[in-house]
Amino acid sequence: MPSKKALVRRPSPRLAEGLVTHIERAEVDVDLAVEQWEAYGEALRTHGWETIEVDPADDCPDSVFVEDTVVMYKNVALIARPGAESRREETAGTEEAVAALGCSVNWVWDPGTLEGGDVLKVGDTVFVGRGGRTNAAGVQQLRAAFEPLGARVVSVPVSKVLHLKSAVTALPDGTVVGHIPKMDTPSLFGRFLPVPEEAGAHVVLLGGDKLLMAASAPKTAELYADLGYEPVLVDISEFEKLEGCVTCLSVRLRELYA
Repeated sequence: MPSKKALVRRPSPRLAEGLVTHIERAEVDVDLAVEQWEAYGEALRTHGWETIEVDPADDCPDSVFVEDTVVMYKNVALIARPGAESRREETAGTEEAVAALGCSVNWVWDPGTLEGGDVLKVGDTVFVGRGGRTNAAGVQQLRAAFEPLGARVVSVPVSKVLHLKSAVTALPDGTVVGHIPKMDTPSLFGRFLPVPEEAGAHVVLLGGDKLLMAASAPKTAELYADLGYEPVLVDISEFEKLEGCVTCLSVRLRELYA
């Protein structure tokens, strides 16, 4: 049994109706998106992850972006309250999934809003993007849930992209990587590496030196390879048209099972 589990959720037939905020709307090929989603899941499984499908939410166009529905820290699942009201029905299926895995479940309550794409964990530091989808009350509630468990919560302003992790993620050694034109305050991060492409700022740590990343960032893939990492490229073009990236298509549960 793999020690690492990842929640995923099949794209809604209404995916093409998904929200766009900071980019121009482009036509989405839903059939191609399903193929890309299946290849994404296969990439996770190939590298030792067990994928667990959250029940589909076919009436929710953005529901494939399952990361936004929950934030994990140790064995605690904080069920999000999306800033986009049209996404709030997405959380019920995720709550069922994490409860079935034995997680302790907490919730973000009104007036708080919080989406998982705004949360970047680097060791025990939890960076939280405060911007369009996550508000101050949401940050306060995340702090209340996770600081007693040993987390250090740092609020980060986000105004140029949809979520914090639309601008930055982190390498296995804790170095934060980001595309500076999409960042508000690069100085908030200690060890920081600028990358030449927006999509290059998004990595999923597969284990060891392997980084799952979008095929749309070849220059950044070369940069990571030069640093000794092994990029694993996936084509997620249809999700990028909806401001999606490799992180938001899954919820990784490594801390529960490592």
